[in-house]
Amino acid sequence: MMTLKKAAKAAAVVITLLVFVFLGLLIFVTVKEYRPQKKETVKKSHGNKTITREEPFTLLSLNTGYAGLGRDEDFFMDGGTKVRPDSKEQVEENMAGIAGMLKENKADAYFLQEVDLNSKRSYSTNQKTYYENALGLGGMFAYNFKVAYAPYPWPPIGHVESGLTTLTNSKVNRAERIALPESFSWPLKTCNLKRCLLKTRLPIEGSKAELVLINLHLEAYDSGEGKEAQSKMLLKVLEEEYKKGNYVIAGGDFNQTFEGITKYPIRNKKDWVPGAIGNEILPEGFRFAVDDTYPTCRLLNKPYEKDSQVYVIDGFIVSPNVKVEQVNVINYHFQYTDHQPVRLKVRLQ
Repeated sequence: MMTLKKAAKAAAVVITLLVFVFLGLLIFVTVKEYRPQKKETVKKSHGNKTITREEPFTLLSLNTGYAGLGRDEDFFMDGGTKVRPDSKEQVEENMAGIAGMLKENKADAYFLQEVDLNSKRSYSTNQKTYYENALGLGGMFAYNFKVAYAPYPWPPIGHVESGLTTLTNSKVNRAERIALPESFSWPLKTCNLKRCLLKTRLPIEGSKAELVLINLHLEAYDSGEGKEAQSKMLLKVLEEEYKKGNYVIAGGDFNQTFEGITKYPIRNKKDWVPGAIGNEILPEGFRFAVDDTYPTCRLLNKPYEKDSQVYVIDGFIVSPNVKVEQVNVINYHFQYTDHQPVRLKVRLQ
């Protein structure tokens, strides 16, 4: 029978080993931390379509939820229990469903968020390539989440390579990743998202001006300061481009509700609550282009049901020289992802 002294020694050995493992993991994630530059050139796609001011331009935005958040899933950060789907087949089924949604709602450009390149949570599927091939379009990619190993929760998230993808068949002058302010400090930031804007410049026939498209996915799980800082930087970029004489459209997952949208009230403030963004922060003449006919996002505390908490947090911002002809949420009842596509039709004035 083990004596008390031997038991204490054994416990001390175990604790020492755990401390060394923890310190080793902390050193590993710190050394491997993704540290992007403030601005980085992104490999551009090579489309052949020319944009004109005579024809409308259409955009579709969708947070794809790394093809892992279909209607039967929940997620630990929203009060659920799961980290990833049960099988690679589920991810592939969701990818096929998402590609089907995009094909059914044709657009001149697509803003996709949470697109994985090689992540444990989505069984190492290359989703950017999959969507490019499915739609026959070239794509541009910017990392929003890149960690060698995220050690939480249990089982851990593990390796993640994910980000923003803009797909288009239009000619592209240049694409760029613009780093947004970080919301977390060390050591949390080593395994957290490094959010960004994916800015794409499209030439316009007969004009020196460009159509500047900005794909975004702002902070979700901070206390609010991160979203505010990122929103301010976004608006600064929009205003700078407009002052150059360009046409500007930003869109994606704001993780914030829009002023005047009250159709889907928060029922339980203990659950995840999005931030709020008001019209007063927009540069002069800019406007939101959003629709609340259907919700754009659901809470992931449980599989989707009719009584699930839902929100409108996806949409667009357009510059004064962009006329909005139509914006609408397309209802798929959250079949393949926890968001719904939002389609925008505009004309350049």
